[in-house]
Amino acid sequence: MRRSPARLVIALSVAAALAVFVLYTSIAGAGTPQIQPKDLAQHTGVVLLVGKVVSTGGDSHSPGGMRFVLRDVKTDSGARARVVYHGTVPDPYRVGREVVVTGTLRHGVFVAQDGSLTTKCPSKYAPAKSKT
Repeated sequence: MRRSPARLVIALSVAAALAVFVLYTSIAGAGTPQIQPKDLAQHTGVVLLVGKVVSTGGDSHSPGGMRFVLRDVKTDSGARARVVYHGTVPDPYRVGREVVVTGTLRHGVFVAQDGSLTTKCPSKYAPAKSKT
């Protein structure tokens, strides 16, 4: 009893499709620069803006949107980025929290894509407490 090579062809086709997908996402994912407020003025187009929330106000579901100000994460270089955002706000969002938002700089204000705001949880990255 000889088996048909159809199974092998299908399996190889699926493997090739997955390989192409992985390659595409690794290349395309590198296409969006991740920057901090101090570097924002030098970039055009869509970027991932990373920063710490300095102040916040407004409602993300109102026509004016939620407005907040970001500073650099590790060192406070004095650079600030004003952001306007519409969409869902994550529960851990607050002043002092590190956030990432996708969008473009328009007339000195970073206009975030709807629903692109995410927060980074500091407890996940903090060293474990030692027992003394």
